[in-house]
Amino acid sequence: MKIPPPGRILAGFHVTVEGQGTPVVVLEAGIAASSLSWSLVQKNIAAFTTVLSYDRRGYGWSDRPIDARTVANAASDLEEMLANTGLPGPFVLVGHSLGGLIVRVLQQKSPSQVAGMVLVDPVVRAEWQNPLKHPMIARGATLSRRGALLARLGFVGLAIRLLTGGSHRVPKLLARLSAGNGAGVASRLVGEVRKMPREQWPAIAQHWSHPQSFETMADYLEQLPLSVTQLEAERPLGDMPLVVLSASQSVPEHLHDAALSNRGRHIVVPESGHWMQLDSPDAVIEAVRQVVEEVRAK
Repeated sequence: MKIPPPGRILAGFHVTVEGQGTPVVVLEAGIAASSLSWSLVQKNIAAFTTVLSYDRRGYGWSDRPIDARTVANAASDLEEMLANTGLPGPFVLVGHSLGGLIVRVLQQKSPSQVAGMVLVDPVVRAEWQNPLKHPMIARGATLSRRGALLARLGFVGLAIRLLTGGSHRVPKLLARLSAGNGAGVASRLVGEVRKMPREQWPAIAQHWSHPQSFETMADYLEQLPLSVTQLEAERPLGDMPLVVLSASQSVPEHLHDAALSNRGRHIVVPESGHWMQLDSPDAVIEAVRQVVEEVRAK
């Protein structure tokens, strides 16, 4: 049975809006994630303001992409989606991983639309600008496209359903049929899926049973060396309320980015993994609360 979207479809985007009040908080997911990745934080943010999550083109319940998956194009999509909602700006943008780069590029493009930001363990640009990393990116894109083939054949969906159903390993036959890659892809996905509310597992399995999700992820990976150059990294942010969260340890680039605003703060969240909104949701909620209160005070 096809699982319906929890939110509404708006001009090709799946959008979920909860809560009341301003500023409106907008949640931007990581490179391969959907609106469901914010499930542990969205309802809590809705207790003190309006909060929106959405699926970027190619993921979740949203339509297919219409152009290359660079962060500049993703930022334009985000701006288009927000315009179609009719919600009032300026917004507080919250971006995880690659989503942190997307929201910064939107702020760079349309600063009047952005009142504050929370960057949740944002992607480290210098790492992906290094040409030595490019072969790794190419391998990741190749595996993603292989994942699309395995999804088309039904292997990935079966593996995810088995793993989320309690199996601790994918059957040997499935692993052999997929040359091990389908099993590995499914295991990595399920590692994060299991941190989400159990009732969402079937929807995530449904999304990754479709080749579109893997094809979109491959495109983002292939565009990553270009995407990290689309931000003017030294552009000052004035007195915009800003919190940069780092997982486990301090990251020099995160410190640099926090210092771009006179009101920027850098916070390390000990014991958190990269998916901080799943590992340490309270830390993300509190950072958003602080920025919302600062925006209201201004």
